Amino acid sequence: MSDRVLISVADGIADVRLNRPDKRNALDREQFASIAEAGEQLKAETGVRVVVLSGAGESFCAGLDFSIFGEMAGGQATGADRDRGNPGAISAGAITHLGQQICWVWQELAVPVIAAVHGHALGGGLQLALGADIRIAHPDTKLSVRELHWGITPDMTGTFMLTRLVRNDVARELTYTARVFDAREGYELGLVTRLSDQPYDDAMALAREIAGRNPDGVRGAKRLFNRMFTAGAAEQFADERHVIASLIGTPNQVEAISANVEGRAPRFTGD
Repeated sequence: MSDRVLISVADGIADVRLNRPDKRNALDREQFASIAEAGEQLKAETGVRVVVLSGAGESFCAGLDFSIFGEMAGGQATGADRDRGNPGAISAGAITHLGQQICWVWQELAVPVIAAVHGHALGGGLQLALGADIRIAHPDTKLSVRELHWGITPDMTGTFMLTRLVRNDVARELTYTARVFDAREGYELGLVTRLSDQPYDDAMALAREIAGRNPDGVRGAKRLFNRMFTAGAAEQFADERHVIASLIGTPNQVEAISANVEGRAPRFTGD
């Protein structure tokens, strides 16, 4: 695994940190691959009782890297990069493609996952945070279901997770508008579990508390919650993939990207 995601384990706590601070931990192909690999590594790690997921630098995760948007607008990865980290790649028998898996893998872990969120959690970054069991966020953190800003729809388990955390009409409003809001509002809406001026420190404190409980009981509790929580996931993820595939590269989706990059109002066509 590359150094894009750092993992250390001590006293039953896996400290997992996104490590692309110069890009606010934005999701390019290498980042997608590294996050998924980190999740798989933790599945096999013995002695882990709880995971804390955070981001190095000024933000948790600012969403998709512009290189991904470039591919959407017509560019293509070449050479060795063609397959590694392709967010649309799906393995035989899997219910997720890679973009979904970097969020869903935290639900597949048998132990609780706490996301410590600060700075920005936009688009794919928010969906990544929603994949955790618990979210502790700095009040000033900027959140957004950002996909429609770029002419696409959430396809990283976001539609599934949103409708299990907030009212359906709230999920729709956040998605349709792509507006940016802070973690205070996120807390009121139910997306954020707890507000903190020191989200990482408080996430680690909570992790220590959970790690001090009967690990068999904690794992059993997560399994029971997930039994109800994950019903219908495979079908929803498949439809996410279908809808976004119908949008990527279409004239209106390319126009959404171009207009935002050029700082002008979009000129959409048709109905």
